[in-house]
Amino acid sequence: MRTETTACQQPAAFPGHAFQSRDPRLEPIAIKVLAGERLNFAEGLALYGSPDLLAVGWLANHVRERLHGDVTFFNVNRHINPTNVCVSNCPLCAFGRQKDDPSAYTMTLEEAWQRAASGYSDAVTEFHIVGGLNPDLTLEYYLELVRGLKARFPQVHVKAFTMVEVAFLARQAGLSVPETLLKMRAAGVDSMPGGGAEIFAPRVRSLICGHKIGGEEWLETARQAHKLGFKSNATMLYGHIENDEERVDHMLRLRALQDETGGFQAFIPLAFHPENTAFAHLPATTGLTDIRQVAVSRLVLDNFPHIKAYWQMLTPKIAQIALRFGADDLDGTVVEEKIYHDAGASTPQGMTRNELCRLIREAGRVPVERDTLYRPVTRTPNSFTVAV
Repeated sequence: MRTETTACQQPAAFPGHAFQSRDPRLEPIAIKVLAGERLNFAEGLALYGSPDLLAVGWLANHVRERLHGDVTFFNVNRHINPTNVCVSNCPLCAFGRQKDDPSAYTMTLEEAWQRAASGYSDAVTEFHIVGGLNPDLTLEYYLELVRGLKARFPQVHVKAFTMVEVAFLARQAGLSVPETLLKMRAAGVDSMPGGGAEIFAPRVRSLICGHKIGGEEWLETARQAHKLGFKSNATMLYGHIENDEERVDHMLRLRALQDETGGFQAFIPLAFHPENTAFAHLPATTGLTDIRQVAVSRLVLDNFPHIKAYWQMLTPKIAQIALRFGADDLDGTVVEEKIYHDAGASTPQGMTRNELCRLIREAGRVPVERDTLYRPVTRTPNSFTVAV
């Protein structure tokens, strides 16, 4: 007679693990996870389809603790979005505007530097810079923006320009992607964010962001950046019109590139916020969908060092739960974030260092402040040092 709960048959090397699941499809997956073996496409798909979310989460937490123990990372950062003018007109986006729209804006260089200063304190270790694809802004504008930030805040790491922005600016300037990246590095760009990946599948991409670069070009731009020594993140936007097969495909493409370059630091699953977009008729993701996505990400992306629970998108409460479902990073203080709040995010615009530490401790984890490259930050009353 079949019982409600079956225990996974553990290999002899793992006698101490008490994995249990009511979904027999998870048993061979658990054996591979506990042995540190790589999951394939079908197994990634099974993780999405399993009704036993707690068992999926148990496995993801096992991998998370194997890599990081109880540590949860965060940083003290400041977001700067220089312009919301964008030629892409992506149906998924609530941030981008045509330049004649009354709510369109483009910061002058002085305004951008002042915006950085207005949210700046000696605690800030990172400026995170992304914006729209504004045809009136040249590559030189962005290079001068970065040079000015470095002149005013030389100790702050500049994480700037998604793969989409790099490819766009290269075309605008008549340069190759490597040439553009070298100019960015010379100006002071230290690393790159992971936005604009959305979903790589052509079916979906043509409907949600058809005027952006394709998935293959996103991956090739990341490849070129990594070859030049840039570290970057990677994202996936989920919860719109994609299916489970396309989510797994997206992650496997990232995993393959990471095998090749080793340049990705963190993966950030981004929950789609439909409000104020062409997909406003779609429901928002549920908390169960969100934590499942975090867990599947940790299990499939075995070569990514870090999985972020981006509290701005998930809400702080769901982000806390995600720390038990595979996530080891909450991102940072942010100070001001416009892109997801224009899409209806109801989370705070920013959070203090102490608030982030409290969230992490309440989740039973140990907060560790990091810099952008995941080096621990040690603070004294008037300064900080970074372990190298």
